[in-house]
Amino acid sequence: MAAVRDGLDVGWSPEQIAGRMRLERHPSRVSHETIYRYAYSKDGRAEKFYRHLPEHRHRRRPLGTRRHHGRRFLDEQAIAHRPDVIADRSQFGHWECDLVMFRKEFGKANITSLVERVSRFAVVLKNLDRQSKPVMDGLIDGLSPLPAHARRSITFDRGTEFTAWQHPKAGLGVEPWFCDPQSPWQKGTVENTNNRLRRYLPRKADPTAFTNRYLRSICDRLNATPRKCLGYQTPAEVFRVKLMEEETSPR
Repeated sequence: MAAVRDGLDVGWSPEQIAGRMRLERHPSRVSHETIYRYAYSKDGRAEKFYRHLPEHRHRRRPLGTRRHHGRRFLDEQAIAHRPDVIADRSQFGHWECDLVMFRKEFGKANITSLVERVSRFAVVLKNLDRQSKPVMDGLIDGLSPLPAHARRSITFDRGTEFTAWQHPKAGLGVEPWFCDPQSPWQKGTVENTNNRLRRYLPRKADPTAFTNRYLRSICDRLNATPRKCLGYQTPAEVFRVKLMEEETSPR
């Protein structure tokens, strides 16, 4: 089980491990169900093997009660169908979204992070809960001051926090797109932004103590930092130019 444990140690799911072993023609291939069964067997529990699983659950949820979120995200909204103008960053107004999480002892409070793909302009919003509807309501409030051409689409992962994606679509007119299952790297711009945010929002911090003024100051600092990928312009400068280009261009 060394190959399995190695995969789990770097954050792979049993499905990803089993698939990779098949791809590499590993001499001792196993199915993802075999991995789960061993983790929750008497021997696996004795080794506390379940701790290596993504959810760290001591006992496996009964088969009939397992959560399936696939149909909450429409196949036609998968990232594979996302227009090329988004993927190649040739059109302004397309965002990526994620949640910045903190230690469980602080409850369900979290931070929404948003970043515009062309300018790398960041917005962060405070949430008191992980329920999808309140998260999406906060997102609507945060982006609604922008003109429509500055909020064309948002790319999410398939976390349960984003299952209420219909609300920003109805409230803002933004088109939702979704990463493939267990592929958050497909929204790498916001993942990179989250890494930058961690300097100011460490996991051990109490998110309920963050004021809106403090969060705005973090955004201002990030958006005023020159970026090599922008030719050492700042995200705020590029964002402002793109806003003006769209507003002054002939219709």
